[in-house]
Amino acid sequence: MLRDIYAGIVDDTFIGKWIRVAGWIDSIRDHGGVLFIDLRDKEGKLQTILEENTNKDIYDKAKHFKEQSVVYMEGEVRKRPEGTQNPNIKSGNVELVISHIELINASEILPFPLDEQEVSEELRLKYRYLDLRRPHIQKAIIQRSKALKIVRDFFYAKGFYEIETPFLIKSTPEGARDFLVPSRLHPGKFYALPQSPQLFKQILMISGFDKYFQIVKCFRDEDLRSDRQPEFTQIDFEMSFVEEKDIMSISEDMLSYLFYELLGIKLNTPFKRVSYKEAMERYGSDKPDIRFGLELIELTDIFRNTNFNVFKQAIEQNGIVKAIKIEKILSRKEIDMLTEYAKGLGAKGLAWGKIENNEFISPIAKFLNSNETKAILSKTGAKNGDMIFFSADKPKNVYKMLGNLRLELGKLLNLIDGSKFEFLWVIDFPMFEYNEEEGRLEAMHHPFTSPSFSDLGKLELLLDKQSKGDIINIGESIIARAYDIVLNGVEIGGGSIRIHSPNVQNLVFRVLGISEEEANMKFGFLLEALKYGAPPHGGLAFGFDRLMAMMLGFDSIRDVIAFPKTQKGTCMLTGAPDVVSTKQLKELHIKTS
Repeated sequence: MLRDIYAGIVDDTFIGKWIRVAGWIDSIRDHGGVLFIDLRDKEGKLQTILEENTNKDIYDKAKHFKEQSVVYMEGEVRKRPEGTQNPNIKSGNVELVISHIELINASEILPFPLDEQEVSEELRLKYRYLDLRRPHIQKAIIQRSKALKIVRDFFYAKGFYEIETPFLIKSTPEGARDFLVPSRLHPGKFYALPQSPQLFKQILMISGFDKYFQIVKCFRDEDLRSDRQPEFTQIDFEMSFVEEKDIMSISEDMLSYLFYELLGIKLNTPFKRVSYKEAMERYGSDKPDIRFGLELIELTDIFRNTNFNVFKQAIEQNGIVKAIKIEKILSRKEIDMLTEYAKGLGAKGLAWGKIENNEFISPIAKFLNSNETKAILSKTGAKNGDMIFFSADKPKNVYKMLGNLRLELGKLLNLIDGSKFEFLWVIDFPMFEYNEEEGRLEAMHHPFTSPSFSDLGKLELLLDKQSKGDIINIGESIIARAYDIVLNGVEIGGGSIRIHSPNVQNLVFRVLGISEEEANMKFGFLLEALKYGAPPHGGLAFGFDRLMAMMLGFDSIRDVIAFPKTQKGTCMLTGAPDVVSTKQLKELHIKTS
């Protein structure tokens, strides 16, 4: 080894000892006859000192070294002079007196300073190997590594088997697009990269493994944003002979263990639970941030006989009226900003009112009678100095607008405590939702999610219904045995109890408009396996990248992934995706236009 110890962990116990260290020059300072070189490695920094009058030849050579060059040095550790200590680092009380130094590899001037905070993401990702040298990014990747071990230790201790599932699989497109891989040996045929190990983990349960887990790469060809990557990591687990409470319990235990071991934070369990219906009605979201209030207030009954046409027409078309109250009167500029935000969500505008001098002042006040105004103030509990924001439309649109407006107001009014970790289970999701564009029901989670026992009969009933209204009402009334886990308004995991009966699975496919031929073509191997004694089973998958970003305080998952893609799905470091040679395409029997 070129070194005896990492520079960053040299402390008072090494005073008087001769050591060898190696790493990068973090900074170099010439104090006129005395060189101070901060040496950096993965454990931190160590101040080293080289004096001209004691070692002139080495001094003359070293003063020309550049920052970020790789060096080897040896010498004796001594205590720093009084008043020069640095309490912020482990080696802050000592320094290395250099007796020998070698330049292993010189560095050119970096494209950006490593201590510069405002560096474009494009530049950072192009030179990702330099970006990864920055302490906070390097720490994040190291913390990620530790988290992986913690998760594995937890599942091994609970009797789970870690089993790998294949990356080259059959394409079964449901939801996002598959990434396709052409087969050289089978011209015109393709593998797909897995969007999740869903079907294979169900097969493992049928195989009798009972408890499976995997920290697995998944692939989805979808539009990207800060919390999405074309390739991402999941903590995936499945269990046999379980109910929802068992999956939730093991999930809470795993998160509690991870937070405590990695961050020293004790979580309060069990986590709160709220139904999908309640989450939408109270927060306008199926992944609500419960770190602050501003819950949605139901006002529909107040306006059932109103003369205000905007609200009246919404209610007549099976819509609702809801509001959010805040305990502050915003400026005209802030109101205009929120109005533009609401329009960006599809709203025609933003109705609002404020209470000043015990009077309701609003652009819509002239359309309301005194009883309606009194009822609004009573229902919202609004008082002097408060404001109310309204939305009247179909429930889906109201929830979208007010749910997002609630988050914007939470930020604007500084109501969100960034130091909190608030977990929530959202349960009792509808089994299906209606796709207006395609005119059919689709699975809200995925088609392998089991309906609740009490709603099994509705599946048969659905097949007999022809009218759109009946299909929507019955379909959306069927409750799925599904559950999402939400942290600070972000879904970090989701799962369900799966269908283990081949008859029920076929029935669900029929409701979804998947023919027997199509079902066998896409999922035939699973349907066949279900015939041979499938146990009741269920599981959950955590978005590991998203969880790490939130635990470590990053806005983007790209900061906790060693080599991420951009929002356009490109790798700035390697240039992928890129063209390939004609020979390669010919081998795969592919032509490009």
